[in-house]
Amino acid sequence: MERSRVLVVGGTGYLGRRIVRASLDYGHPTYVLHRREIGVDIDKVQMLMSFKKQGAHLVEGSFSDHRSLVDAVKQVDVVVCAISGVHIRSHQILLQLKLVDAIKQAGNIKRFLPSEFGIDPARMGHAIAPGRVAFDDKMVVRKAIEDAGIPFTYVSANCFAAYFVGGLCQPGHIIPSRDGVCLLGDGNVKAIFVEEDDIAMYTIKTIDDPRTLNKTLYIRPPENILSQKEVVEAWEELIGKELSKSSISEEDFLTNIKGQDYASQVGLGHYYHVFYEGCLTNFKIGDEGEEASQLYPEVVYTRVKDYLKQYV
Repeated sequence: MERSRVLVVGGTGYLGRRIVRASLDYGHPTYVLHRREIGVDIDKVQMLMSFKKQGAHLVEGSFSDHRSLVDAVKQVDVVVCAISGVHIRSHQILLQLKLVDAIKQAGNIKRFLPSEFGIDPARMGHAIAPGRVAFDDKMVVRKAIEDAGIPFTYVSANCFAAYFVGGLCQPGHIIPSRDGVCLLGDGNVKAIFVEEDDIAMYTIKTIDDPRTLNKTLYIRPPENILSQKEVVEAWEELIGKELSKSSISEEDFLTNIKGQDYASQVGLGHYYHVFYEGCLTNFKIGDEGEEASQLYPEVVYTRVKDYLKQYV
């Protein structure tokens, strides 16, 4: 089967660069949108040149230039957007409305995967402020996509391993301690952890799959559905040492959020829903979705216990 031509928007970003590599690895003609005003950001320029050496096509375009977006979109079959939606980095989700307009005008795109990749925003209408802004903005983009009649796939990838596993699920930590850990509540609420290269791999697997058209792809690797306590225990087993443990109650966690800066409040709100409420695992996937590891059992995903070995 002929592979779809894929345009990656945000291809030099944290997840975007992994999506570019996965697209190339799977043999898709891969196009990477880049801004004219990239200036002297040498790291991004070198990354783009690396993509080019691997066979990617570099396409100049900008959210501030509608015509350039339309011209870029007309060259491909599928658009994958991976611009940042994380407030501690930058939150640009609503910029995608300009991309939706370009896709609508071009009229040739057979599938659009907007920048989501975390908690399913359709299930977060009850989310606390200000963290709910991330979900509300993603739902605005979803409505624009569906109102425009653009075929889509939404990817819910749950917890990025580097952000969550590395720090033993503690906010503000990305390297595991060898001394102590603070449990969120009793530490027994189940979450789902996915290594970032695996997110990219599953994302690219789905773009030519009719089973995921106009559906949400939930990435739920069965061996990575773990509680914070189970992540900690995996680390303790690796280092041969039991960590000292403290805990923070739900009430204290919510109180502490209020004293943080805005970006931190947004992120901590998400931690609250994941590790106190269990929002990633408290529902069954219905007809609106598919589960990645069931659709693609041939994919060998990274287990949490193996991911932690790099820190030993």
